[in-house]
Amino acid sequence: DMAKRMYIHAKNSPWLDPVGIHFHIGSQLTELSPIKEAAGIVADLVRSLAAIGVEIRFFDVGGGLGVVYRDETPIDVEAYAEAVTSAIRGLDLTIVCEPGRYLTANAGWLLTRVLYEKHNGAKRFVIVDGAMNDLLRPSLYGAYHRIDMLKEAEREGKKTPADIVGPICESGDWLAKDLPLPPTESGDLLLVHSAGAYGFTMASNYNTRGRAAEVACESGECRLIRDRENFEDQIRLEKGHLEA
Repeated sequence: DMAKRMYIHAKNSPWLDPVGIHFHIGSQLTELSPIKEAAGIVADLVRSLAAIGVEIRFFDVGGGLGVVYRDETPIDVEAYAEAVTSAIRGLDLTIVCEPGRYLTANAGWLLTRVLYEKHNGAKRFVIVDGAMNDLLRPSLYGAYHRIDMLKEAEREGKKTPADIVGPICESGDWLAKDLPLPPTESGDLLLVHSAGAYGFTMASNYNTRGRAAEVACESGECRLIRDRENFEDQIRLEKGHLEA
């Protein structure tokens, strides 16, 4: 009822032109039924608005399509499309969707290098040069990201659980906890999966750390598409004020 009243108010306003409707019910969704239910409810609202002269042209279903981080089963895209289109059948609407995570999450990786190991009693830590400022999801959400050690087969020794942590002095600076790894050495490379969404876009210069370089790979060819930030990049907007 509140939404309907707001659309009526917008239609009667000389400064507003209500042309679209939008809903977003969550992120990382792996079940179709909530999306189907929401689309049906909002489509019925569009029909009721049309009956009183409020013509909606854009139907924005938001985002939320889940991806595989560990063992999730993503929603079938064709079933998703059918659920949305069937909900608005008979309506002349342009569908808008926001599948950012679905498109990019598993198209990006974070490559980080081992600095050293340390032990605190029975607890093992592998310190890497990547940190929470590079990939915030584990620290912020407790999110899981698969991590592989490159050339692991060449390393001898028993796998034991290790926390993969960054060099920032923060208890939340971690990328994985209790990850089984063989003994590591300085310079070993770890590959963090599913870093293409909410990765670089959430990166920061916390602790005066430059954001990572970005490399694009396609058809076996790789090229640098963004330089690694340095200290000069970070103070570039401030130098004039400091010198004044």
